[in-house]
Amino acid sequence: MENLLPLFIALTGAAVVLQALILLAMYLAVRKSTARMEAIAEEVKTKAFPTIDTTQALLTDLGPKLQTITDNLMETTAAVRAQVQRVDATVNDAVDRGRLQIIRADELLTRTLDRVEHTSEVVHKTVVSPVRQVSGLVQGITAGVEFLLGNRGRRNGGGSREPRRPVPQDEMFI
Repeated sequence: MENLLPLFIALTGAAVVLQALILLAMYLAVRKSTARMEAIAEEVKTKAFPTIDTTQALLTDLGPKLQTITDNLMETTAAVRAQVQRVDATVNDAVDRGRLQIIRADELLTRTLDRVEHTSEVVHKTVVSPVRQVSGLVQGITAGVEFLLGNRGRRNGGGSREPRRPVPQDEMFI
């Protein structure tokens, strides 16, 4: 076992040296990465910050303009809403008035038709019926007169009469 002790010590020393080399390699890799990161950060500073500054300046300039646009839009919306409400009220009023006028016209037409019907009935009762009665009376008298006159003056030599002429219906007044 005594022979093995120097071997373990040598192996331990080699392991320590190997660890030191690995740590050194890691240190160099981190340093290289850090240098790259710093270069990238510097590039971002040189390229992005001017853009950010320009954007901030633009937003600062546009802020009041955007506020004015927003205020104008709100005022316009309120004005349009008020106008739409007025137009709605006007249209509703016109529709109501139109509806009333239609109802009045319907009532007027109904009354007129009722009066025409009543007048027609009155004319029928007061004019047509008496005219028919008078016409019937005149026809009766005419038929009687024709009968009386027809018997005396219309005899043929053989003693036969001419047929009686009918009273044309077209001559009646209705």
